[in-house]
Amino acid sequence: MRRLEALRVALLPMGWRCVGLYDREEFRFPVPLLWVCWDGAVDKVGAVVTVRAVPGRAWAYFEAGDGRGGFVSPCGDARSAATALDLILRHRMTPSEATNGG
Repeated sequence: MRRLEALRVALLPMGWRCVGLYDREEFRFPVPLLWVCWDGAVDKVGAVVTVRAVPGRAWAYFEAGDGRGGFVSPCGDARSAATALDLILRHRMTPSEATNGG
């Protein structure tokens, strides 16, 4: 939960809305999650982020539900992780601009 909270704090100045889904009893799932979204997009753009163990006794941020393919960034530097997630989500808002270099 601390790692997700650090990511939330790093994302807020970038304009992302973050909702911590940390209470197991309320949401009935065993893993803390962070819903990150942009309300100003035509269609709400967002991701549900969790923290998972990775080889080498380390931790990393992943998009929940995407398995190992949902890797976002290693934990440890929340600002870098926020930047990586920001790029992923902005690409979803304007994928044609991202692929055209614009």
